[in-house]
Order: sequence, then structure tokens, then C-alpha cells
Amino acid sequence: MATTQVDPALRDCDPPTGGKLSRERMLACALEIIDREGIEKLSMRRLARALGHDPMSLYRYAPNKAALLDGVAETVLNELTVDPTDPDWVAQLRAVARRYRRIALRHPHVVPLLVTRPLATPLALRPRGTLRPLEAVLALLTRAGFSGADALHIYRALFGLLHGHVLNELQELVDNPEETDDLLRLGLHRLPIGEFPLLRSLASALATYDGAAELERGLDILLTGLATTPIQLA
Repeated sequence: MATTQVDPALRDCDPPTGGKLSRERMLACALEIIDREGIEKLSMRRLARALGHDPMSLYRYAPNKAALLDGVAETVLNELTVDPTDPDWVAQLRAVARRYRRIALRHPHVVPLLVTRPLATPLALRPRGTLRPLEAVLALLTRAGFSGADALHIYRALFGLLHGHVLNELQELVDNPEETDDLLRLGLHRLPIGEFPLLRSLASALATYDGAAELERGLDILLTGLATTPIQLA
């Protein structure tokens, strides 16, 4: 007897109770699909089927897929809490960085929405929910005595570090997982030793990459420098 293949989206996105649809439930279901299968598998039709609604009903809450993806980014960034009243701004920024990394690891397929998609959108046109961490960090730093311009400079430096870090951490480093030798596992043996002697020599360090520890090292360099050196903007 032939078995019917069930759309995985239908397994995890329960239809709204009482047949009602809300923006929050729609975005939560879209996030579930992206987390499981990636952004490219999400469509308005697929999402409507998962929610048990006609596709046209979704356009009340998102006029197109781009708006839907912006809503998903807002949903994820709602998880990033910032306490602008913390008197220890260095500790708070370190905590924010750790939270951001945890969010990225929970939602790796959403990272492009957080890191690269905003670059194509003017600041004032981005979803307001994606700007709240920026506003909170600016409030934290101006309360600590920084000027608004310096606070923005620090925010850019911090999130530049975070974006680069999460993109690096989420990359697949292992080329041949069945190999036991680090040089072979990472595929670095393909690099000419005459041209890349240092990179090849770091095979063991690359193979034992610890994302949490690497982030802490980056934060140590950045935050220690910011706390001890006056910022001078050009």
C-alpha cells in the first residue's frame, strides 16, 4: 500500500485554534519552517497550507514574502534582550553578545536575515522590531556617559564583531569527517605548503574551534580597548 507523504510543515505548525489567524501565529509558523528547512523552502502558499488557511488570508498580515521575512527577523530579535539601565555597560554588552550568539545557533537559517538582509534596506525603512536592540544599546551607552555618536560607533564595532563571528561559526569546517588527521579532515593538505605554511600548521587549532571561547576572546579585545581608550571619531 502506498503511503502518503505528509508535508513536514503540516506536522509542526498547528492550525490556529478556532480557525483564527494572527500575525504572531503566522510568523511563528514561518520561523518553524525556516528553522527546519531553510528560507528557500518558505512560500506564502506553503505557509498557508501549514496554517490551514487560504493563501490570500496571509496577505492581511504580510503583503509579500519580503515583508514576511522581515517579520521573522523581528520575531527572532525579540529574543535579544538588552538592559539599558545596567550600570556596568561592559558586562551588559558582553551579555548581549552571548545572547546574540545563542539566538544565531538556535536559528542558523535566519542568520542571513539578521546579518546580510538589512544591508540592502535604509535604516529608517527597516522593521521597527529590528531597530530596538540598537536603540537599547544606544540608551545603555549614553547613560554610561558616551556621546550619541560614540555610542553608535561602539554598537557598530560590537555587531560587526558578532556578525562576522556567527557567520564563521556556522560554516562547515570539516571536509573529510572520516579522517583522523586534522590536516586531512579540513582538506588543508590540498594547499601548497610553500604558499601556505602557517595555515597548514594551524590545522589542529582550526579543528578544535570553540565558538564560545572564540567569541570571548574577540569581546576581550574589543571591550577592553573601548573601556580603556577614549574614542576619537574622524
